[in-house]
Amino acid sequence: MKKNLLEILKYTLFIILGVLISDWFSSDQKKSKIESILKIIEKNYVDSINFNSLHESSINDILLNLDPHSSYIDAEKFNAVKEDMQGSFSGIGVQFSIINDTIVVVAPIAGGPSEKLGILSGDKIVYVEKELVANVKIKNEDVIKKLRGKKGSSVNVEIHRKGNNKLISYNIIRDDIPLKSVDASIMLDNNIGYIKLNRFAATTYEEFSLGVENLLTRGMKKLILDLRNNPGGYLGVAINICDDLLNANQLIVYTQGNKRAKDEIYSTKNGSLTNTDLVILIDEGSASASEIIAGAVQDNDRGTIIGRRSFGKGLVQEQIKLNDNSVLRITTQRYYTPSGRCIQKPYKKNNLVEEVFDSTVYKTKSGREVYASGGINPDIIIEVDSNLNYLKLNELISLGLINEFCLDESIKFREINISKEDFLNINENKFYSNFLLFLDMKYKPNYINGIGEKEKQFLRNFLISKTAQNIWGDDMYYLLQAKNDEFIKTAINNN
Repeated sequence: MKKNLLEILKYTLFIILGVLISDWFSSDQKKSKIESILKIIEKNYVDSINFNSLHESSINDILLNLDPHSSYIDAEKFNAVKEDMQGSFSGIGVQFSIINDTIVVVAPIAGGPSEKLGILSGDKIVYVEKELVANVKIKNEDVIKKLRGKKGSSVNVEIHRKGNNKLISYNIIRDDIPLKSVDASIMLDNNIGYIKLNRFAATTYEEFSLGVENLLTRGMKKLILDLRNNPGGYLGVAINICDDLLNANQLIVYTQGNKRAKDEIYSTKNGSLTNTDLVILIDEGSASASEIIAGAVQDNDRGTIIGRRSFGKGLVQEQIKLNDNSVLRITTQRYYTPSGRCIQKPYKKNNLVEEVFDSTVYKTKSGREVYASGGINPDIIIEVDSNLNYLKLNELISLGLINEFCLDESIKFREINISKEDFLNINENKFYSNFLLFLDMKYKPNYINGIGEKEKQFLRNFLISKTAQNIWGDDMYYLLQAKNDEFIKTAINNN
């Protein structure tokens, strides 16, 4: 009932705007109609209402009539967004998973407070500040609230460790924990380097530069830059990365708006990677800053774009902080690739219109034809394999069964101190058979016997990769995943 009441009030605001109520506005003539109406409702409405909630709902409704990317973020949510984009947070420094209604440490973060105190992969957190957190149906966001906090503050956790009869108590001093933008920076073979970027945050360019320097030292002649499922972030970070990819004085991007002058941004130097062959991987989750890089590389004929058409976000938002620390992000400009393409996906009344695309022909530096078409179209397209069915695999992931199996296996391998070389020689089929036995006991007998061969191969590779990730980190995970990744296999074979 309360929800319906708020909905009625929201829409009433806009209906009233068209009605003559001059008597009410005699003392508020210089104020906006919306502010005046809200004030009238607050003073006169028959029932008590949450005025702040109504006010914020009105703001969101106004922005919905502009474009898909203008937005309002309240103060609490903005703190979380800011933390994500700053590239760090304050906490105890563990990767965790909730398995069988228990918080399980997947791995302590290297150099973090938990690792320094000796907390291990597989440890189970039972109490936080004397409050029971096991078998209480705790959620991920609740765990984060309990474990994160102000830098320098202390939190007590009590842990159950395999082989110990008593709980182990730790007083952990929270510290800054980095949020990585570079998921992986590895050599796939003697010549080909691979970097996976997950966002464009404050620390991204520094991480990227360190990764590039390391790979060049190891003999990299070709770079595969993976921007799949990268939603974007800071425009300036994308510009800095383009500076490393392009020769000097090449147009990277330009922006222009109804109330903003045209601003062209050029590369400032011969970048550290100008003599390195380049492949960019994109998909439907690559947006904004990811599309700026892909567009600059494509239009300057600098490298090959492989994958699927990108998301299509070609609008630039400026962030305006309000008095209560909430934030208005409002679209002020469009951005254009060097050939003049605005790759914003068309929208109408905030509903994205997939079937309508700009068919105008644009030309790259060498004269190749490219199109805006609501995103960056790859030079080489990887089609979606409609024959693959991941429903059962997704169910196993969502139930935490794959995480549980891989964590158990990684603990066993740690106990025998297995080397990377020995791990890489493990028989995948035997490992897969062990997982089937685990499922028979933990879930449903013969549950995945009927899945196709491609799904089986994906699962075999995923189980090995996740187990390796628990032991050696993300680089090992991506190295093993590359063997079964059609995008990467195509990039490796592209000359």
